[in-house]
Amino acid sequence: MEVMNGATRMNLSVEEWLTGAREAGVDSLPGTAAEILDDEVRWVLTKGKLPTAAWTEVVTTAHRLGMPTTATMMYGHVDHPAHWVAHLRLIGRLQEETGGFTEFVLLPFVHTNSPVYLAGIARPGPTVRENRAVHAMARVLLHGRIANIQTSWVKLAPATVTDILRGGANDLGGTLMEETISRMAGSGQGSARSVSELEAMAAAAGRPARMRTTTYGAVPADREAVARAHDGLHRPSARRTAPAPQGA
Repeated sequence: MEVMNGATRMNLSVEEWLTGAREAGVDSLPGTAAEILDDEVRWVLTKGKLPTAAWTEVVTTAHRLGMPTTATMMYGHVDHPAHWVAHLRLIGRLQEETGGFTEFVLLPFVHTNSPVYLAGIARPGPTVRENRAVHAMARVLLHGRIANIQTSWVKLAPATVTDILRGGANDLGGTLMEETISRMAGSGQGSARSVSELEAMAAAAGRPARMRTTTYGAVPADREAVARAHDGLHRPSARRTAPAPQGA
């Protein structure tokens, strides 16, 4: 959404805007605002603020320019399982074409304060069973294409996160510092996690944890030392991942 907004304001094409951003030092992007990549659903959720074609154009252009992105899916609102499968298949096709997605991030709909729920249009978020099923389905359908499936502690209780890690997700996301979007929507999971808290979630699932860079590289020892020295204090934006089990 930010890319389309910037390109429109500056009267540039998406490629021109992204090229300028890359030259200014931007080397990766979050694949947010994907919601569900179905325009009928998107119209209900967002009144068409970013059509599927526009989202696809941004991420594929970024990939072509050597800028990797994440990919996301928000589920549990006015969608149903067929939308989830179609979304995953589209993400898989794009990955086969570009190879630019570093991870797939699943975002359960937080309904409490969401206007679309308060208006009686959306259901009250996904069930625990749906959360587990969607993450497992993503791991199966994206197997061999996107290695990293991220579960969101921001939106899910620690016990559910642990169950999902047992089911095949291998990334917990970041420690964050002051998350506000989910909190404003009604999430009660807090706005930050310490390194040790994330490690505890992974350990509860019987999974080891390691720090990673945005593109899943090794974190320099000095940076990891700083993160651990300030664990739970300033909550640095380090990210954690538990290696995935073999196979789907």
